Amino acid sequence: MSGGNELFLITGATGNTGAHTVRLLRERGLRVRALVHSEDERAERLRELGAEVVQGDLLDFPTVSAAAAGVRAAYFNYPVAPGLLEATANFVQAASEAGVHAVVNMSQISASREAKSNAARHHWLAERLLDRSALITTHLRPTFFTFFMNMFWIRQNGEGLYRLPFADARHAPIDAADQAHVIAAILQNPEPHDRQIYPLFGAEELNWHEIAAKVQHTLGIPVRYEPIDIPTFAAGLTTAGASAHFVQHISNVAQDYREGVFAGVNNLVEVIGGVKPTTVEDYVVATRSRFEASGRARR
Repeated sequence: MSGGNELFLITGATGNTGAHTVRLLRERGLRVRALVHSEDERAERLRELGAEVVQGDLLDFPTVSAAAAGVRAAYFNYPVAPGLLEATANFVQAASEAGVHAVVNMSQISASREAKSNAARHHWLAERLLDRSALITTHLRPTFFTFFMNMFWIRQNGEGLYRLPFADARHAPIDAADQAHVIAAILQNPEPHDRQIYPLFGAEELNWHEIAAKVQHTLGIPVRYEPIDIPTFAAGLTTAGASAHFVQHISNVAQDYREGVFAGVNNLVEVIGGVKPTTVEDYVVATRSRFEASGRARR
């Protein structure tokens, strides 16, 4: 178990899981170094929590090396963007030189050697790079996050719509805050989790018709799910300005989703993180204001 004077590094610290992990560790009186890409209001909120905030880029080795100095355990988190393998190599080398004890790695449920998504295949390779280090290493493979309900939300004429290429397949949406409880718990006591791969799921496995029904019931407005084909979805994302890397990724994992790769449930959030997973209804209540307009992928 960690002591009160040990330092924890959180990369991607202004992101969905990173910010929640910083908050949890600080609430427990632990020292946190938050690596952020940009100095903005989100970074300032981390300072207000008492975190040491450093600006840098995981693709810049000197930045990563400086951030790793004196760190006991780290959360490694990289966005769906080019550069994951270079960032992982930078982190492994910097952490090894600095004597970092353990790392929790954010991967994804679609990570595999055979993945058609470049990002998913790179996550699998990044896992293998970390496994070859001396670091105590744990890989998290979550299904789709709850924030996908906001990201792909269309609000028009007082009604809600999801136009998505997921057919009638299912997943159990998992909240970033719930994942943070798992991350924080492993960072504080990493030894039992060495070389483990943990798929993470939310409270209930649902298809998107069922998700839409729950959102409708909670918001009190009509909400429906309209299945579309994958090329139509990809074209819409491209028109909306999504990067080619993201479109290639989401198009291929959409096929994975249809084939059941994202399905399943387990109790790891509760067993490791000590909390019950957030339900769709609870998430919608907590983020109600985000449903007043279309999500960022649909603007």
